[in-house]
Amino acid sequence: QVQLVESGGGLVQAGGSLRLSCAASLRAFNVYTMGWFRQAPGKEREFVAAIDRWSGVGTYYTESVKGRFTISRDNAKSTVYLQMNSLKPEDTAVYYCAAGSVGLSTSPVSYSFWGQGTQVTVSS
Repeated sequence: QVQLVESGGGLVQAGGSLRLSCAASLRAFNVYTMGWFRQAPGKEREFVAAIDRWSGVGTYYTESVKGRFTISRDNAKSTVYLQMNSLKPEDTAVYYCAAGSVGLSTSPVSYSFWGQGTQVTVSS
């Protein structure tokens, strides 16, 4: 019944932009905190950005993406977005969408539902 599907990944040159989307099949989507995580080969899954439930006024970003990435949500479409600008090769990873019910958190264990990921590759 619960399904999160990411899209929008691809290959982009350094300095370029991508917009990731996460379509959620969740009842009462607006009550979930939504987050984006990423995982590069050989590395742990790391937090990227999160947006609070309801209106999504509250947001939080990992330091390395501040000023470059923007998370947003459209509750009417049950979709969360990650606009990524000024991409760097270090941003290369599989990006995962996640939904949680415990409020804003940078920890993967705080999120109950996960998508299958979308690949983002940034070339130098």
